[in-house]
Amino acid sequence: MINPRPQIMGVLNVTPDSFSDGGEFLDLNLALAQAKLLVSQGATILDIGGESTRPGAQRVSLETEQQRVVPVIQALVAADWFLESGAKISVDTMNSQTASAAIAAGAHIINDVSGGLADAKMFAAVSPTSALYVLSHWRGQSDQMDSLNQYQDVAEDVIAELAEQVAIAVASGISRDRIVVDPGLGFAKDVEQNWQLVARLDLLEKLGLPILVGASRKRFIANALDDQNPTAVTNQRRDLATAVLTALLLQRKLWGVRVHNVEATVDAIKMVEALQVATKPKPKQS
Repeated sequence: MINPRPQIMGVLNVTPDSFSDGGEFLDLNLALAQAKLLVSQGATILDIGGESTRPGAQRVSLETEQQRVVPVIQALVAADWFLESGAKISVDTMNSQTASAAIAAGAHIINDVSGGLADAKMFAAVSPTSALYVLSHWRGQSDQMDSLNQYQDVAEDVIAELAEQVAIAVASGISRDRIVVDPGLGFAKDVEQNWQLVARLDLLEKLGLPILVGASRKRFIANALDDQNPTAVTNQRRDLATAVLTALLLQRKLWGVRVHNVEATVDAIKMVEALQVATKPKPKQS
């Protein structure tokens, strides 16, 4: 059986310090050009981030974050090519005030890597709107998350902690049909734990909610390619490995995949789809 093609969430970081593309799209015109490229390559969602969440990243002020993301949203919703594409705008933020400003500017999705834990007002900000809410597994800010990776069973613990936050979100007025869950790969998980979680993503289906996976270019990907010197693994190699992993994960019921290289990911999905069509039993001729 061919699963529906997942949403392709293209990453657009308008930050100076994101781990793989920091500083590349700070200029509004460059950000819009990258957005147009991602959509032309098959992105159905653009995920705009104004604050890096890489390990060790420093927090930025609300004003700085909003000055980075809101003009990009406003420019996109004013662009004919974007409206004609049917693509949606997501904002990668842990801050309720930024979420509110983004939704007011035209964002359709709030992608909160903290799952509501970084800002107690996040659920209240999203609740009265029509925005989708991506709720990720998270245990702490970037400067401390690497020390928070103690689990009895990483997959079961992640599911339990996600379920708890989902329950709080629903009680706060965000209906379940507006919630997407993300296992939070790379957040408070070491290399081995990330791979264990990826291998058992089917367990996440227990929650009965759409699933977003964001493995793109992360440390555990690079470590699989070169465990002696993972930091030396180029983005090109990470992108190819991410595309391969995406293809392998298509057997799962994924709502979406969050990636930096949309073209490679779409190509990988097309290969899987072509193979599935070719191997599907054909009806016998009468």
